[in-house]
Amino acid sequence: MPSALALLFLQTSEKILSLSPVDLLVIALYFVVVLGIGFYLKRYTKTGEDFFLAGRDMSSWVAGLSFVAANLGALELMGWAASAYQYGILAAHWYWIGAIPAMLFLGIVMMPFYYISRTHSVPGYLKLRFGEPARALSAISFGFMTVLMSGINMYSMALVMEIILGWDIHFSIWVSSITVAVYVFLGGLLSAIFNEVLQFFLIWLGALVVSILGLIEAGGWNGMVHRIAERWPGQDYTHMWKDLGSFASNPMGINWLGIVLGLGFVISFGYWTTDFLVVQRVLSAKDLRSAEMAPVIGAAFKMAVPLIVILPGLLGLAVLPEHLVGEAQAGHGLHSYNEVLPLMLARYCGPGLLGLGITALIAGFMSGMAGNVSAFATVWTYDIYRALIRRDADDQHYVSVGRWCTVLGVLVSIGTAYLVMQFASIMDYVQALFSFFIAPLFGTVILGMLWKRATPAAGFWGLLVGTFSSIGMWAWVKLDPGALRYIALSPHAKDMAENMYRALWSWVICVVVTVAVSMATRPKPDHELVGLVYGATKMPYEASVPLIHRPAFWAIVVALVLVIVNLIFA
Repeated sequence: MPSALALLFLQTSEKILSLSPVDLLVIALYFVVVLGIGFYLKRYTKTGEDFFLAGRDMSSWVAGLSFVAANLGALELMGWAASAYQYGILAAHWYWIGAIPAMLFLGIVMMPFYYISRTHSVPGYLKLRFGEPARALSAISFGFMTVLMSGINMYSMALVMEIILGWDIHFSIWVSSITVAVYVFLGGLLSAIFNEVLQFFLIWLGALVVSILGLIEAGGWNGMVHRIAERWPGQDYTHMWKDLGSFASNPMGINWLGIVLGLGFVISFGYWTTDFLVVQRVLSAKDLRSAEMAPVIGAAFKMAVPLIVILPGLLGLAVLPEHLVGEAQAGHGLHSYNEVLPLMLARYCGPGLLGLGITALIAGFMSGMAGNVSAFATVWTYDIYRALIRRDADDQHYVSVGRWCTVLGVLVSIGTAYLVMQFASIMDYVQALFSFFIAPLFGTVILGMLWKRATPAAGFWGLLVGTFSSIGMWAWVKLDPGALRYIALSPHAKDMAENMYRALWSWVICVVVTVAVSMATRPKPDHELVGLVYGATKMPYEASVPLIHRPAFWAIVVALVLVIVNLIFA
């Protein structure tokens, strides 16, 4: 989630870890394997369907793991470990409430329309549902957001490697970006997906070591809770819901309403159901049932991710001898919250294991970069270049454009990475990007899928007004910090609450404008909405399919486990 990004600015200039020759060999081997996968898969990417959607031939398991891995980057590992140290288990809301319901909703409710319409992208669906203006607006805003996010990924990785290992920041930027450019250029989404699956397992292997050894040292979960209570009296770091009754009773400065509606509904549903970076992975599935199952499988794995992301931060509260501080106080021998995961790696990992842990971080960053670049190439080629510049070229021409767009996307991302060096406050803007573009986009897409009366004009104007309303609220708070009390409905609200409530209001504004304009304009006839909208589309009937093979059945199982987990840690 975007708020984790702001936690990546490391202020100390002292490197934390040193690698042995064995560790360097592990890292070098990873780069060789990644490039080898790209060269090997090039032979299987001949057509546009192959390059942009992996031939629509992925199993539900491969698509589901890639779906999760595209979001499981080192920004997430580093940022949310830091957030867990700072806020405790409250950070797990960004996984359970802030991901699982939306992923299940995507699989069961929205994937039939994305998949049946045979669209190449989310902007492509908007073209079919609302027309060219809505597609162009969403494609341009998505392209801008994606390249900026990719640049942030590059810079964050280079900065982390500089601080953790003492590597030159320019070396890290160029080596990682060239590697990503090569394997995505060669194999397109197919290469990105297979590397993401590899990176998924590397991340788990590298990070799970910290959680296992940390729990052993702390004396298990109960021992960890006891140690945290002794070291941090008066602060509750191990309950998720009991302190969310008001803004002032928890360190995040947010209440349950902001968590449930702002995070759990608008931002979460917007990201997981309309951000093409992740949706693209599911569109690669080989059939509709696989496309529906992929997000459900991804949700099951996502529920376990706090074991390698949140738990290391909690263990840091229990076992690290020093107390970490905020970024403004870091330096002069003091470590910041952001360094909790590297410090835990240094505590538990010797030669070889340390190389695996660092490889997991590098794999995470490159996974995020590759996801952004492949999604950007698809949206640029199909929704901007083909739609607005050259409509009638053959398939091979668009494959060539997609390949060179990969290179262009990486180069622009490198430029963005260097731009970030000049503006430390850029991370605040990145946090705002999701509320600018994703929250109103979700309003437009969900109304388009569920309401036949939504009109083409309404789709465009709702998205436009919703986007600019979010930007306006962000600018209002920047100019007058006191305005936060009006947006977040409390004088005790903090930055986290601003992001949640700004997203909620922009979604509400988008929906209201879409409904109002729809009532004043003419809708499309039903026969033009087949395959795009509930009520105009005959949905697949699964009465003859055994219960154990139905995506809806497994979605209910995952949802029940989610409820149980929240009750356990309430």
